[in-house]
Amino acid sequence: MLARAILLSALAAAITCLSGCGSGTSPTTLTIATVNNGDMITLKSLAREFERRNPDIRLKWAVLEENVLRQRVTTDIATGSGQFDVVTIGNYEVPIWAKQQWLTAIANLPSDYDVEDLLQPVRRAVTYQGKLYALPFYAESAMTYYRTDLFAKADLKMPEHPSYAQIAQFAHRLSDREHQLYGICLRGKPGWGENIPTITSIVHAFGGRWFDLQWRSDLLSPQWHRAVSYYADLLKSDGPPGATSNGFNENLALFASGHCALWIDSTVAATLLYGDSHSPVAGAVGYARMPIGDDPTGPTWLWSWNLAVPAASKHGEAATRFAEWATSKAYRSLVAKSKGWIAVPPGTRQSTYDAAEYRQAAPFAEFVRNAITTATSDVQAESPRPYRGAQFVEIPAFQGIGTQVGQIIAATLTGQSDVDSALEEANAATQRAIAQSGSSK
Repeated sequence: MLARAILLSALAAAITCLSGCGSGTSPTTLTIATVNNGDMITLKSLAREFERRNPDIRLKWAVLEENVLRQRVTTDIATGSGQFDVVTIGNYEVPIWAKQQWLTAIANLPSDYDVEDLLQPVRRAVTYQGKLYALPFYAESAMTYYRTDLFAKADLKMPEHPSYAQIAQFAHRLSDREHQLYGICLRGKPGWGENIPTITSIVHAFGGRWFDLQWRSDLLSPQWHRAVSYYADLLKSDGPPGATSNGFNENLALFASGHCALWIDSTVAATLLYGDSHSPVAGAVGYARMPIGDDPTGPTWLWSWNLAVPAASKHGEAATRFAEWATSKAYRSLVAKSKGWIAVPPGTRQSTYDAAEYRQAAPFAEFVRNAITTATSDVQAESPRPYRGAQFVEIPAFQGIGTQVGQIIAATLTGQSDVDSALEEANAATQRAIAQSGSSK
């Protein structure tokens, strides 16, 4: 009888285990690679709500500096090692990696996800051959930030659409190095996603291009020389010391702490600046459009950080479930409730801009939406180009090319090189890289 009772007990336990024991004791662990900016830190802090709703999933985070994130994610994706289940990538990578079959297509989204609510340029940028290969977390264009109090004190007026020549005049007028107030802050940290977006935007505004229609490197053009000379001279005369250490996060901290009179960078910074009530410049931040140069028809900045699922992930269904949740309307509502409407990730959903609460909290909302929806990353402009992209070139080789050129140009800020020598070296390096990569074919 005892043996029979033990057997029945074991059978009962086995039946119970079949109905849920495995999922209860061994949840799936998703490893998420993301960038160390404010919106992603907020996502990490609120992700316990996802785990509460999905008890079969646990989240493990790799929050990395931007250059490190790009290097590690690219290596993981290209080798198919499957280290990460969800990766934070830009609209630069999505179509290139989708073509390589490195990403999982995202299909059968629930109706309440509302794909049609995604702003069209942002949705188009993560679509390849009619399929979504990533879901946009936030999107951005670029804009000019300035200190309204300093402008008023100096009797200056910022135009709605300033020129780069006007920006240089304002920066020189407002610079006060003795009191650690710098006329302008721009990205100087080397990297294809750091100083190169700023430099490329200036080059395009000055009528330049990376390649001619035969895919020959065009960095020796007069437009490149004027653009890089403008960038280097401006930062050396009116920028902060150690500019080659400053990327987006560092310049954000400098501006928010009162050390920059002007800053040209991502529209996403507006959320962070206006949301920081403890900043000494709170209430004194003005904004205008990104400056124009010799060619006012040049392409304009469009970027998005997106959540994608590598094809090598062993937990594709769970990873897709997380990406859906983190980019959904429900997540935006959670942020608004927990952190305030000003903290809602911007740039991706029309419903965000339709919300009266968001428009009230974010006076820049309509300005930013217009900047994103009118971005022209594929415009040909004055100098015909064989590529798409505004602050990057949409070819696989550009990560390596951009990073190398970024390092070469950074040397002009430290006095290790002059503009002529830097462009000679950068042009030769770019021509070698494009020839070796076959990107022109």
